[in-house]
Amino acid sequence: MQLTQHVDANAPLCSLIRALAPRPGFVDTYLPQVQVLSWDHYVASSPQIYEPSLIIIAQGSKLARLGPRTLEYGAGHYLIQALSVPFMCETFATPQAPMLGVAVSIDRNVLSELVQNMALPPDPAVQAQTPQSMSSAALDKPMRASVERLLECLQDPLDARMLGATRVREVLYTALRGPQAGVLRALVEQQGHFARIGVVLAYLRDHYAEPLSVEALASRANMSVSTFHEHFKRCTELAPMQYLKRLRLLKAQQMLIGESLGVAQVAHRVGYQSTSQFSREYKREFARSPGDELPYRSLPV
Repeated sequence: MQLTQHVDANAPLCSLIRALAPRPGFVDTYLPQVQVLSWDHYVASSPQIYEPSLIIIAQGSKLARLGPRTLEYGAGHYLIQALSVPFMCETFATPQAPMLGVAVSIDRNVLSELVQNMALPPDPAVQAQTPQSMSSAALDKPMRASVERLLECLQDPLDARMLGATRVREVLYTALRGPQAGVLRALVEQQGHFARIGVVLAYLRDHYAEPLSVEALASRANMSVSTFHEHFKRCTELAPMQYLKRLRLLKAQQMLIGESLGVAQVAHRVGYQSTSQFSREYKREFARSPGDELPYRSLPV
């Protein structure tokens, strides 16, 4: 009985997502901050990296493995991906019950403005603690309603243009009223270590192909090298240079599958001086050579 009620509660979300998902995978909408997700088959565990976002699941489920942690988020839950951290992701879906969801980007500027306008009392724990970079929460009535309103406005380009930004703000605001508000507040708490690591990860996202050092990244975070290394690893489960290598290889995989580029071109674009080193590290990471990705270019990513 509870399962039937749960499915019925998500039925409007499923219908709205189906209307926006003409193909499997992550699909863009009229708003750059919002994508819908759709898979009609099981997807084996594979390395992934998501931008900071809320990922709301209306049907099906996903399993995320980050270091020693395993996190399952399925229908009626949403994932808070506060930091861009590499993880292993497994998707459970069938043609009869496809995985359906929506991803809403977390804009740090909007989030900071909301926190300020909410005039929340200072919380020393937000500064002192390092929260989990990935966490999940139940899709309660306020969050479900705000996501439905967002998806409804995305059905029409004019509604999306006029109402979309407001609807995205509403979803973020609702998350700030939810059970995992602490990690979102920590993301914009300027004096906190978590927020400063977030700033560095955002920088790496745009500059990963450049020569970078731990010293330069620590300076950008306004931390000593030892403090930076400690908190970086606590947030991402990786040392800074390990993270950079993982990020470069994941970006390379996206380029190999999604763009008409050769292996040498991709290696150079993601910051490798040696194609042979790139190929060795790629094979070690993904258990296949970069050239093996080329036949998958025609598949949805």
